[in-house]
Amino acid sequence: MIMESDATRAMDSENRTYWESELETLPRAELEKLQLRRLNESLHLAARSPHYAKCAQIGRMLREGIKSIEQIRELPFTTKDDLRQDFPWGFLAADKREVIRLHSSSGTTGNPTVVFHNQHDLASWANLMARSLYAAGVRQTDVFQNMSGYGLFTGGLGFQYGIERLGCLSIPAGAGNSLRQIKLMRDFGTTVAHAIPSYLGRLHEVFLAEGLDPRRDTQLHTLVIGAEPHTEEQRRRIEAMFGVKAYNSFGLSEMNGPGVAFECTEQNGLHIWEDAYIVEIIDPQTLEPLPDGERGELVMTTLDRQAMPVIRYRTRDLTRILPGACPCGRTHRRIDRITGRSDDMFIIKGCNVFPMQVEGILMKLPEVGDNYRIILDHLDDQDEMIVEVELKREWFSGDVERLTRLQRRIAHLLRDEVLLRPLVRLVEPGSLPRTESKAVRVIDRRKTSK
Repeated sequence: MIMESDATRAMDSENRTYWESELETLPRAELEKLQLRRLNESLHLAARSPHYAKCAQIGRMLREGIKSIEQIRELPFTTKDDLRQDFPWGFLAADKREVIRLHSSSGTTGNPTVVFHNQHDLASWANLMARSLYAAGVRQTDVFQNMSGYGLFTGGLGFQYGIERLGCLSIPAGAGNSLRQIKLMRDFGTTVAHAIPSYLGRLHEVFLAEGLDPRRDTQLHTLVIGAEPHTEEQRRRIEAMFGVKAYNSFGLSEMNGPGVAFECTEQNGLHIWEDAYIVEIIDPQTLEPLPDGERGELVMTTLDRQAMPVIRYRTRDLTRILPGACPCGRTHRRIDRITGRSDDMFIIKGCNVFPMQVEGILMKLPEVGDNYRIILDHLDDQDEMIVEVELKREWFSGDVERLTRLQRRIAHLLRDEVLLRPLVRLVEPGSLPRTESKAVRVIDRRKTSK
């Protein structure tokens, strides 16, 4: 439900440059003062939780006082394993009676990671989402179709509350069912949609199968994409398929969900909302801080969450802080697109490989479709990296020589990128498994095949 002040804000949103002008353009020194004040408040709240109550460094820092943001480096990291080990209530810093919602991961490999919210937390999250969408050009007059799963997954309700705070007409379509998605888009004049990148390739295929072109047969002008790492090449493909601008979104449930960082209309990095988070980039091996511009692991601390503050959380996401100011005028720093996760890297034949390296090569090739899969297997007494690549329909023909040349070219390009020569298999369009959730890009069969 939109409060009166939010409704008023939504009604005049067409005439403003920013959702919250004062906060979004706060001078750097003032923004850091706000962060320091909120860090003190967050640490006091965190100390009420069973997990952080045991942290001697937090106790000492609270007694002695926090003089600068840099002092946060004196505190220990929080990891996903910590959240799992202290499941379910170990990180809760509020009375259970104040908690009104939880979200959690799937927990398929053990205890899930759970995050709790009170009324303040949900209001803050909804506002961050509205701010993010506004920065990407979404306005109260838009019709927003959310093609993300609802329930414990944060992408559904996180976007939903932000859309409503912004004042858009929302279509909570949920994930999958492409024919229904297309009908909703055409019946109600959807202008903005949110989906994971890997699903949009499938949706485009269904458009074409129905004799429709989203560039001609919808009113779509903006896509919001996130929830899984993707390359710039894949983003540009999506934009070409739908004839729209596609804006990157970043979030993780431990930090609320979507709305942690978002691209503005400049599309030159994602503004990370520093009134709500402290951002660090560390070397994932040495755990030492890295300077702006250098890629490493993102570490985050919540500044505006009451029920469950999280301190120095190791996200495992790899990015960098982009130096310099954004032309949009927002003073909150920008992070680069997420290029993968430190735990996504696999080692084969002595080479360190990230799936995004493979995608970056494949998505540059006009012959290649939108789906691929990496299989790690043990064949003929040695480990092998097999890359299965879907081709576009017009390229999958009976011309064996043409296909062989393409296969060799892909293998050569990948060898130059990852420093080993993979086995490349060209497969028919639509033959690789598809999922309505995040795409599974790597399957490791090495242990089971030895």
